This record gives sequence, C-alpha cells and structure tokens, in this order.
Amino acid sequence: MTIGLARRMAAEALGTAYLLAIVIGSGIMGERLAGGNTAIALLANSLATGCGLAVLILVLAPISGAHFNPAVTLVAALERDIAWRDAAAYVIAQVPAAFAGVAAAHFMFDEPVFSAATKVRTGPSQWAAEAIATFGLVMTIIACARHRLAAAPLAVAAFITSAYWFTSSTSFANPAVTLARSASNTFAGVRPDDAGAFIAAQIVGAMAALLAMRWLTPRRSA
Repeated sequence: MTIGLARRMAAEALGTAYLLAIVIGSGIMGERLAGGNTAIALLANSLATGCGLAVLILVLAPISGAHFNPAVTLVAALERDIAWRDAAAYVIAQVPAAFAGVAAAHFMFDEPVFSAATKVRTGPSQWAAEAIATFGLVMTIIACARHRLAAAPLAVAAFITSAYWFTSSTSFANPAVTLARSASNTFAGVRPDDAGAFIAAQIVGAMAALLAMRWLTPRRSA
C-alpha cells in the first residue's frame, strides 16, 4: 500500500517531536536527580534517548522510514530512496516538530517554553566529534538498509547511546536536534552561536559516510 506524503510527514513530525521531548526531558530529569553528578545525568540522558529512539523507529519506520533527521533525509534523497520533493517536505516537518518537542519537555518540567542555551560547545574537537558521530550514524543506517537487518532500530539506537559517551560533543548528529536544543537552556542545550558549526560538521560527516558506504557496500543491481 502506498502511503501518502501527508501521512509520512506527520510520522516524521511526531517522531522528531518525541525524540526532542525525550532528549530534553531526560536531560532535565537526570540533572535534577543526579545531585551534581554529571556522569549520572549523562547516563540517564543517553539511556532514555537510546530506548526512546528504538521504539520510535520501530513504530514509525513502516510509515515514513523514521528519519527524524535532515541529514539522514538528505542521504536518502541522494541515494534515491525518496524523491527530492518528499525530502524537502520531510525537513519542513522535522524542524518545527523538533521545537515542539522542546516546548513539550519544558512545559512538563515547568521550564520556560523556549530559552536560549548558554552551554558552550565549540572548537575543532567538538566539530570533529559531530562529524564522527554523524558518520557513524549514517554508516549504521546505510549498512542496515543494504543488508536488510531486522535489528536496524536497535542498531541505530545502540550507536546513538554509545556516541553520547565516546564523543566530546555527546553526539547531536542531527541538524534539527541541534537547532531545537539551542532553544533549551538545560542540561542538553547548545549555545545558538555554536549550532551552525555543529550542523556543518554533521553534513560533512553524513556525506563522508555516504561516499564510504557506496564503496564498501554498493547497491546490488536490480
């Protein structure tokens, strides 16, 4: 059955909004309960994000592919998995939904609906971390698609959970997430001035992963 673009956009919006609510909400809860222990707060944030992401992909992938990420949508368009018109529509759905997810998390925890983040995340090490994180994410997604792995949702979620810990930036790896997190002056925030460089690094990482995986696991002819 062909699924209409409107329903696919709705799935992308719903998934992206929930993803941001999970990221921001678990960050706030973790920080409040950790008693100043940043490691415990990050553990709570990463586990909640990984678990929530796995469920969102399982539920919504049959409808839209469960991108929730403009970088992933760009790669899908370049791979001709979706039309460019549909890719643009996905991004239009993802970005506002990301801010809606932030607003929902803030409302649940009695925070201002939006507040400019003050957490500084900048410099070559952070930019490299974002490129590496996004490379790994896109590599995982492409490999799972090429090999038709049923465990793809778990693989993607597991990579994101691990990348919270092995990257200095805590792995945003998503332009929509980066923009929305700049409007949250909480544990998971990023200063608006730093968001642009993060997004540029993410696109570089995504394109590098696409090129690498086209060589490592080329598409089979029809």
